[in-house]
Amino acid sequence: MPEKSPPSVDIFSLLSVDKDEEKKKRRKELLVSTGVEEFFEKGEISIDKRTCWGVECKLCIEKCPTNALYWKAGEVGIVEDLCVYCGACVLCCMVDDCIKVERKREGGKTERFSKPDEVVKLQDKINAKKRIQRVKTIFPTCEAYCELYKP
Repeated sequence: MPEKSPPSVDIFSLLSVDKDEEKKKRRKELLVSTGVEEFFEKGEISIDKRTCWGVECKLCIEKCPTNALYWKAGEVGIVEDLCVYCGACVLCCMVDDCIKVERKREGGKTERFSKPDEVVKLQDKINAKKRIQRVKTIFPTCEAYCELYKP
């Protein structure tokens, strides 16, 4: 009597799905303990070890809100699961293009920066959009503004 073979299952796809879900779950647990919210869908951070002055400054390690950056054997290390791609490390880094951050917003827009002035300009642009939206909710038209401040 021939034995029935089990249905074929792609183990590798199951492993990758489980890994991704488990990684997301672990990341959420870690971030809850730090009290920092996650605003970005995806992200990537890298440090150029050739240009980093980590031995002399360690500013990025001190400013990281989630402690994703740490000092390891003569260089700055990164715990990817803790990084929220906020840009605090880039903002305080003394060397341009040393720390590079790429992050993807929920709307699908990708932002890249590696210099403090790029972080400031990006944040100013985001804040300007928020200010405009607040004004539009209060005064949807010019007439509404004029009605409120009519003599």
